[in-house]
Amino acid sequence: MPSYIRKYLYLCARKSYIKGQKQKDMNKKTLLIAASAVGIILVGILIYMNTKMRARQEENEQMIEVLKMDKAEMENEYEQFAMQYNEMMAQINNDSLINQLALEQERVQKLLEELRQTKADNAREIIRLKKELATLRAILKDYVMQIDSLNRENQALKVDNNKLRNQNQQAKEHITTLSTQNEELVDKVAIASQLNATGISAMAQNKRGKDTDKISKAKKFVISFNIARNVTTQTGMRTIYVRIATPTGTILTSGGTFQYENRDLQYSISKDIEYTGEEHPVTVYWDIAESLSAGEYRVDIFADGQNIGTTTFSMR
Repeated sequence: MPSYIRKYLYLCARKSYIKGQKQKDMNKKTLLIAASAVGIILVGILIYMNTKMRARQEENEQMIEVLKMDKAEMENEYEQFAMQYNEMMAQINNDSLINQLALEQERVQKLLEELRQTKADNAREIIRLKKELATLRAILKDYVMQIDSLNRENQALKVDNNKLRNQNQQAKEHITTLSTQNEELVDKVAIASQLNATGISAMAQNKRGKDTDKISKAKKFVISFNIARNVTTQTGMRTIYVRIATPTGTILTSGGTFQYENRDLQYSISKDIEYTGEEHPVTVYWDIAESLSAGEYRVDIFADGQNIGTTTFSMR
């Protein structure tokens, strides 16, 4: 083979080799570019996913913080509800309503314990307890309105009771006044209806029936008087008692007694009369059977438990 042909073939072969090498280099570059592009895309995806995960984590952290705050506020509100039930029970005397409030308070305490045991990241449970809290708030509001209504009614009853108490006190005072006036009237009527002995005369008589002031000659004492006219007193039979006291205070008596101011008194003479309300004259006698001394004698006349007249006379 001529040398120029070999040279030509060599040059063609070299050219083809160089071209192949260039093609290989281009393929490598293409693969490298593709790999770089994929790498960049993967890095981008990783960066995006990492950013999204961080954002989600931050969002979750923020949500947990919000849930923590909600939980703390809910605990505080539950505690306030429990205290409010205590205060309401202390304000009322209605046993039925107190029992209802006690049951609601137990429910509040139970839910409060559940809330305290719930973790801050348990959103579902916190939301449930938050709904329960809203229900309790409405129930509490209803009880507050009931108790407020009862308190207003009680206040109105207190005002009415005070009025009735004042009226009752006024009535008592009026009754007391009327009773006092009635007692005074009764006393006045009693005084007005009391018998009265007027024109009382007391003297001694000798054995001839003549008046004497000498005790040695006296045989009897004569006491005369009139029961005055009195239209206010009751008519009918009356017993008149006469007491004769000697100068020494001894009562001349046969042993008879009568009631006067819750005690028994001896009398000298008694006499029954029928009193008609008109003036009635009375004369009684005491026969002297014992030795008497000179001095001042006292005569007291009684009727209806009252002393209706008194006089004295002297003997020498």
